[in-house]
Amino acid sequence: MAQTFDVCIRGAGVVGRTLALLLARERLRVALVGTHSSLSADVRAYALNAASRGLLESVRSWPDAGHATAVRQMQVHGDQGGEVTFDAARQGTEALAWIVDVPALEARLADALRFQPQAEWVEAPVPAALTVVCEGRASRTREEFGVNFSTMPYGQHAVATRLQCERPHGQVARQWFLPDGILAFLPLGGPEGNSVAVVWSVSQDQAQRLTAIDPTEFEQQIQQASQDTLGAVQLSADRMAWPLQQARADRWCGPMSPQGGATAAARSWVLAGDAAHNVHPLAGQGLNLGLGDAQALARVLNGRDYWRGVGDLRLLRQYERERKAALLPMGWTMDGLQQLFSRNEGPLTALRNWGMKGFEHSGPLKDWVTRQAMGRV
Repeated sequence: MAQTFDVCIRGAGVVGRTLALLLARERLRVALVGTHSSLSADVRAYALNAASRGLLESVRSWPDAGHATAVRQMQVHGDQGGEVTFDAARQGTEALAWIVDVPALEARLADALRFQPQAEWVEAPVPAALTVVCEGRASRTREEFGVNFSTMPYGQHAVATRLQCERPHGQVARQWFLPDGILAFLPLGGPEGNSVAVVWSVSQDQAQRLTAIDPTEFEQQIQQASQDTLGAVQLSADRMAWPLQQARADRWCGPMSPQGGATAAARSWVLAGDAAHNVHPLAGQGLNLGLGDAQALARVLNGRDYWRGVGDLRLLRQYERERKAALLPMGWTMDGLQQLFSRNEGPLTALRNWGMKGFEHSGPLKDWVTRQAMGRV
């Protein structure tokens, strides 16, 4: 007898795997399209806030301390002496965020799914009352459903890699707003670690050059750009680059095309994660927003009236409204900061550094912004 599913999730990244666990524990039959394996050579790292950590702990998928480094302080440096420091101790918490290895997190989620009988890995999409698209920014299914994905390219690429540093990072995340881009060092390897994940947002031409130059020359340039803060640095991973953009789908849900009779007509689809929205990585909120999608969608579906199916469009539109409202201020903020620091006219340079200095001493405003980024209201 053919297996029937309530939900088919297309895309088995962090958001898709987390959503599968959230729905399966509520007795929904979930098909997850993808593979168990993780990309062991992936150089990316995620900055996850307290809300995301709580969510992942609830599905028993939080990585061990060696793969989830607590950020106790964040230092943001402008290009003319402007500086802002965020401190976990001031907020009365152990960490502002945690820097998490992508492969380690995906592996923990895969382990949890092995012990969840309501979720099943499948090689190709299967019929279900609800199809959730978690395929990322380049989703083909989104195009297949006729969704318009409005993009605004920033004219920048992110260059990512890993470094071993002469001095320990001290659990401090560091960011430099430079005339030619934005450089971030994210601490890895636990409290005593001296390795960092790098995200360097630069022009496309600069990205091509930085990924092609000799490793020794790259190390020298990044040590200079980071103001020798952690001493001599050494590449410990390959360099990769991808274009940066702000983007949002115009529709996040809808009915499936009626192929195969009335039952097919009753099926629906919905978007989550990067398939629905992209923001600039300068504040590290991309995956936090995606996990927020998973949590909100699971809450709406699990709390539905008994007579409503999981493909009920009223439920899906409720989720869409909630998440679009949550995304709007974050998108505006990231876009505004990127635009402000990507221009080098004299008045703007002076204004943004004056603003950073004023914000550093703003008291309640700074605390409120810190709590928002941490996922605490």
